[in-house]
Amino acid sequence: MFGFFFGPWEGILILVIILIVFGAGKLPQVGKALGEGIKNFRSSAQDKEEKPKDDGQ
Repeated sequence: MFGFFFGPWEGILILVIILIVFGAGKLPQVGKALGEGIKNFRSSAQDKEEKPKDDGQ
């Protein structure tokens, strides 16, 4: 998409930076919040696809 693909070393570097910023104690909370956000987004997107568009006619 952006023409930018990163390899395993860049992924490890990103994980280390996240670990430094949030700390080891906060990582489970951050992961849980991120997972719940993705879950809510997917369910909202799926609900929107299932409901037909109402034009008011």
